[in-house]
Amino acid sequence: MRSKSAALAAAVIFAGTGLIATAGTASAATSAGATSATAAAGAEAAPKAAYNGACGSGYSVVNSAGIADLGTVYLTYNAQTGRNCVVTIRNAKDDPIHMAASVRVLKDGEETEPVVEEGEFSLYAGPVYVDEGSGHCIEWSGVIGDEEYFNSGSNCGQLK
Repeated sequence: MRSKSAALAAAVIFAGTGLIATAGTASAATSAGATSATAAAGAEAAPKAAYNGACGSGYSVVNSAGIADLGTVYLTYNAQTGRNCVVTIRNAKDDPIHMAASVRVLKDGEETEPVVEEGEFSLYAGPVYVDEGSGHCIEWSGVIGDEEYFNSGSNCGQLK
């Protein structure tokens, strides 16, 4: 069994482009914030963890995705600095559990390293930041326990 960081790194390196949602034992996260099992059953979606402002002032939420019924990963952007930030937030503070937040800029012909924070957290993982988001696509992900949301090639800034 590979570690969570190995799974994040593999997803980052081999994902290609497009929207990818992966899952552990329950079901895949969707961009609408509900699990596919929940949607199929017709039940209401789990409550969405509110963005907590962890990235700092000047950052606005540009995308988010539910991670099963455990929480939400947020992608934010600061238009003044051109920086992107990711934070993964649980629905409720609880005993520490494995969590991660990851982000990287996708540049043509250049392999960029993801910025990752992972560990045991009670409420949120991150914030993690990348520069040069303006004019490039972003790859971002979040993990809570055994559940993961991964998105590659989204939120592409206007190319210059």
